[in-house]
Amino acid sequence: MAREQDELLSTEIVNRGIENSGPYAGSLNFSVRVRRGLPDFLNSVNLKYVKLGYSYLLSPVFYFLTAPVFIVIFSAQIGKLFIWQDFCPKCDPIGALFIVGLLGLIIYIYLDLSPRSTYLVDFACYRPPNELKISKDEFIELAKKSGKFNGAAIEFQRRALRNSGIGDETYMPRVVFQPGHKITLKDGREEAAMVMFGAVDDLLAATKIRPRDIRILIVNCGILNTTPSLSSMVINHYKLRHDIHSFNLGGMGCAAGIIAIDLAKDLLKAYPGCYALVVSTEVVSYTWYSGNDMDMLLPNCLFRIGAAAMLLSSCRSDRWRSKYELKQLVRTHRGMDNRSFKSIHLREDAERKQGLSVSKDLVEVGGHALKANITTLGPLVLPVSEQVHFFTNLLFKKKNSPYIPNYKLAFEHACILATSKKVLDEIQTNLELTDEYMEASKKTLERFGNTSSSSVWYELAYLEANTRIKQGDRIWQLAFGSGFKCNSVVWKALGNVGKPKRSPWIQDSN
Repeated sequence: MAREQDELLSTEIVNRGIENSGPYAGSLNFSVRVRRGLPDFLNSVNLKYVKLGYSYLLSPVFYFLTAPVFIVIFSAQIGKLFIWQDFCPKCDPIGALFIVGLLGLIIYIYLDLSPRSTYLVDFACYRPPNELKISKDEFIELAKKSGKFNGAAIEFQRRALRNSGIGDETYMPRVVFQPGHKITLKDGREEAAMVMFGAVDDLLAATKIRPRDIRILIVNCGILNTTPSLSSMVINHYKLRHDIHSFNLGGMGCAAGIIAIDLAKDLLKAYPGCYALVVSTEVVSYTWYSGNDMDMLLPNCLFRIGAAAMLLSSCRSDRWRSKYELKQLVRTHRGMDNRSFKSIHLREDAERKQGLSVSKDLVEVGGHALKANITTLGPLVLPVSEQVHFFTNLLFKKKNSPYIPNYKLAFEHACILATSKKVLDEIQTNLELTDEYMEASKKTLERFGNTSSSSVWYELAYLEANTRIKQGDRIWQLAFGSGFKCNSVVWKALGNVGKPKRSPWIQDSN
């Protein structure tokens, strides 16, 4: 146990300069800083999650192998009810039964009782107006002028911004900096309407889909949950159909976007042949904290305005016009562990000011969730050569030489939630990913900041804007959020994706 704890700690020697007084005056003063880091999850694979991954992999295989057999047997039994000699005296009963069974198999294939694929027709990311751009220096100046933070809080935010990986052209609502201003529901609703309708407008323009053709609507937003709901706001604005299946996901953090995709996938199976609209966003003005508790100031420095809208379909006739096909989706929840559950939570400080509290254990608990998620995902996506290593490790339990999966063989592109530079660097080191794999995540963090659940879509938009996506490419989207949750979704490109006409990235060159 002690050894496992040591693996989660990293040390750093800090030079504090020369002592000015005391018995050690004139000598260099050093100290050792101990920090928590991600667990070395590549060298300690938990076989429980490997088995879970294989259960996901084998369940559809079992279906495909057994369903035709049962249909053939059923058809053959039905065939016995007919007196073949009455219709064809010279017919062989065995041959007749075979023909009936074959007809049953043909009917099975024709009706296509196999699970339907889910297609991502297209998506759009909202780009806020230029007047909402804010640099790191301007952020600090406005925070000072607001009169809401003491000197220690200002300095903490300055250091956090300097090390965050965020650039000087992200977007923030200026209302949060107004002296004496308290955030209201009106502010939250106005920001939500701006970003959601902006993303959906771009999506409808790109796909030429009529609002009344949408039968499923899912909106996710972590903090702002109003009555009527955000999904009702979308229905009212676009005058969607009266029998729409509407869902509003709240309080699920940055991982909620992939949860919404999972829900849409299941609903499209229940209601085949229709369109599902998914809208992912976070209302920054409602995550803003105006107090001085250090553990609640970090979200101020990282979260920025953003939203994404996705159109999905399970209709096979939409395959030709869709960009991607959903291949795998794996969700991991660590809420049963108290440290994971409390790592990110909304609370009030001593002055009853509300904000998101981020635990010092966040990186560690996030690493454990990530370890469980990618270990479950491995059997579903890794090539045959890697699968052999998985089976060997699973069957013979090689504790002295654990299997280290090479995830670069499973995907051509990675879109990892753009949380902060530290987290992205840790993931890159632990998964041994190249700079090319991390480029979309780091560029998105620099240009748009952490846009919460929509972040992975800005990253995919970056890849499209730079014409990186080719036919057959596999894209891995990875997101994590409060709870603690870690979710993965894998898409396969159905064709070469050219530079889109509408993109938050292309406008930079105009």
